[in-house]
Amino acid sequence: MSGLQTPEPARPAQGDSPMGTGVEDTGDGIQRSHRMLSFSDALLSIIATVMILPVTHTEISPEQFDKSLQKLLATRIAVYLMTFLIVTVAWAAHTRLFQVVGKIDDTLALLNLACMMTITFLPFTFSLMVTFPEVPLGIFLFCMCVIAIGGVQALIVVYAFHFPHLLNPQIECSAHRALYRQHILGIVLRGPALCFAAAGFSLFFYPLSYLLMATVIFLPYVSKACSWCKGRLVGPQEPPAHSVEFFTFDLHEPLSKERVEAFSDGVYAIVATLLILDICEDNVPDSKDVKEKFHGSLVAALSVYGPHFLAYFGSFATVGLLWFAHHSLFLHIRKATQSMGLLNTLSLAFVGGLPLAYQQTSAFAQRPHDELESVRVSCAIIFFASIFQFAIWTTALLREEETLQPSARFGGREHAFMFAKLALYPCASLLAFAATCFLSRFSTAIFHLTQIAVPFTFLLLRLLVRLVLALLRSLRGLALPVPGGQDDLRSPLLPSPC
Repeated sequence: MSGLQTPEPARPAQGDSPMGTGVEDTGDGIQRSHRMLSFSDALLSIIATVMILPVTHTEISPEQFDKSLQKLLATRIAVYLMTFLIVTVAWAAHTRLFQVVGKIDDTLALLNLACMMTITFLPFTFSLMVTFPEVPLGIFLFCMCVIAIGGVQALIVVYAFHFPHLLNPQIECSAHRALYRQHILGIVLRGPALCFAAAGFSLFFYPLSYLLMATVIFLPYVSKACSWCKGRLVGPQEPPAHSVEFFTFDLHEPLSKERVEAFSDGVYAIVATLLILDICEDNVPDSKDVKEKFHGSLVAALSVYGPHFLAYFGSFATVGLLWFAHHSLFLHIRKATQSMGLLNTLSLAFVGGLPLAYQQTSAFAQRPHDELESVRVSCAIIFFASIFQFAIWTTALLREEETLQPSARFGGREHAFMFAKLALYPCASLLAFAATCFLSRFSTAIFHLTQIAVPFTFLLLRLLVRLVLALLRSLRGLALPVPGGQDDLRSPLLPSPC
């Protein structure tokens, strides 16, 4: 396409200055934005993840786990997923916005803090939504927060374009800055406009409000689908010479890989922290009970909580290994795109549900029927969290020349091992779920011991892949490539030797 190419965000290493001296000169008030963006990514990941707390803190008693409570829990999970995705939409808009705004000053930093302050209020409004689902005030306040976030982001756009030296160099030097500003403002304000309509409908027909809020999440992809259908019906149209190819609805528009990794790491870290907070909150015995019921023996008192500690170690192992798979995946990704960002968001949304899986498997450890239900819920959460990681890998393979390192492409040294690593959790969780359908009892203790054993599977996986592929090579008589040859990056199927 003609016109301005997508500005790749140049994120220099921390501590590097534009002049290469290692010292940042702030005498003119202009600063690089990397630390502010790191703070924003951490804050947004925390806000997105802690919204699972109203769901996990639902009072669930094994004696009262009836259909009405299951329906309430399912409703809260659905609302959590929707609000998690809305927060990640705000994060994605923030990421793309600061691909346009290359530098900041004190005013932009304060505007960003105002945006973050509004975002931190979202968990409170979400708690109102899940606690009083039929009262429109929670939905109304949530929509008002989203509108305020969009308003502050619009102010950032207006301010940055008023002082062009803060913009990306390619945009700063362009003769079409006014067009770019209008285009970006139109996209930034579409979500708040839908939430404004949702806030209005919440006052007299709140179900439509949820539909409009869900539209905010999938608007870019609906718009892209409509553009594709129009192109198929009318035919492709030649874009104008000043066409805007950044901040678009193009699914292949690049995202900042560093910020995707930072946001994802924040979600995984918070989920792991929530697990230990539940242990500290619910599994420390009361000193009076230790004296009266266990004759002063703290060991005997702690043994009562054995299933809870086993559930914690199993859940932490799952969170850690899902992060490990995510880390390995993004090591081999050269460029993250919008479609990969959506799949990553969906994976993180289910990762955020792992504290709920921990709570259920620890609460129903002694009830056979409820054990099966809790294991199924855990398997479903793990399956969706891992299958979306596998979908990121598949999406990257569709455009492997652009998105993957040479060694991870089809036929590369790491391709077979990455396939096996990313397929392990979907297959294992699906197998465990199937086992609960055929067995009359599936102990949560066995399930958590299996979770704890999975790390050893990862350690053996590379060796197993090496042995299998070496056997195939010997059977087919494949010869090793000449070291340093042109095909050295792509022809070997074995993982690289350690």
